[in-house]
Amino acid sequence: MKALFAHGAHDLRLEDCNAVAPGPGEVALRMARGGICGSDLHYYHNGGFGTVKLREPMILGHEVAGEITALGEGVEGLAVGDLVAVSPSRPCGTCEQCLRGLPNQCLNMRFYGSAMPFPHIQGAFREELTALASQCVKAEGLSAAQAAMAEPLAVCLHATRQAGDLLGKRVLITGCGPIGQLCIRAVRQAGAGEIVATDIFDPALEAATTSGADTTVNTAADINGFGVYVKGKGYFDVAIECSGAAIAVNQAVVGLRPRGTLVQLGLGGSIPVPLTTLTTREISLKGSFRFHEEFATAIALMQKGLIDVTPLITHSFPLADYAKAFITASDKSRAMKVQLEF
Repeated sequence: MKALFAHGAHDLRLEDCNAVAPGPGEVALRMARGGICGSDLHYYHNGGFGTVKLREPMILGHEVAGEITALGEGVEGLAVGDLVAVSPSRPCGTCEQCLRGLPNQCLNMRFYGSAMPFPHIQGAFREELTALASQCVKAEGLSAAQAAMAEPLAVCLHATRQAGDLLGKRVLITGCGPIGQLCIRAVRQAGAGEIVATDIFDPALEAATTSGADTTVNTAADINGFGVYVKGKGYFDVAIECSGAAIAVNQAVVGLRPRGTLVQLGLGGSIPVPLTTLTTREISLKGSFRFHEEFATAIALMQKGLIDVTPLITHSFPLADYAKAFITASDKSRAMKVQLEF
């Protein structure tokens, strides 16, 4: 079978990879769809991010769905032919953090397509995959394209949980890429009373309006457009920062009212924070990293029609056209979520 390997910056190769028969508690899958994530783009453009660098060829991909082709011994609740979303989150279950009830903070996490450990954790952009049955959530009623959106939606559901009670609250979303768009949908579902979204690209802001934002602000084109929200001591109860950009972090802090909450979801390396404002307004700063149990919830919300991810899937390409797919996914002015078809 073929798999998509990253060898370094701008060095992707479709190469042979051995299939593995499912063992006890595992299933074999014929992959159907895979979404290109921001981390995949970091490996493509830079060979990694921050101090995390490729040290060996690594299969990319962690937003995937596929069809079960074989069951390992002892697997129950799944059947050959089932369409499933595959969670890339594989905590060990036995380390200190797992035993504390924090599987997303697992010390031995095996997350698909990650160069953090060495040897690297190989990803899921491959024609066939053997996975734990516990990773697989049945996605009946959904398309493979929708099912492959469970992972980014789960990320946003976890961030929404970190934000706390949102009923009737004023919420700021900074950064309107796929994660920002899904956060808008998630906080609306959680009862947000008003949602304001910011970005520097008009197409992303147009999509944010479709996603459910009440107001959008292009902070590059309209320098003073955000000013109304920083008068007095801020406007928002909650801000979810999705861009990882220093200027957006600053805007989120100064836009928050006293005792507001900033959930930092975007990763952008070392970012200066206006600590004086954070302190004097008694703002709570919370990180949000990955997810775990939210993955099944993401599928359920899509199945019930409560969150529609379809408008965010703007492009799809056959696996053989991976180069065109990654170039398209890198162009934020015209692409939202780009998926590979296996």
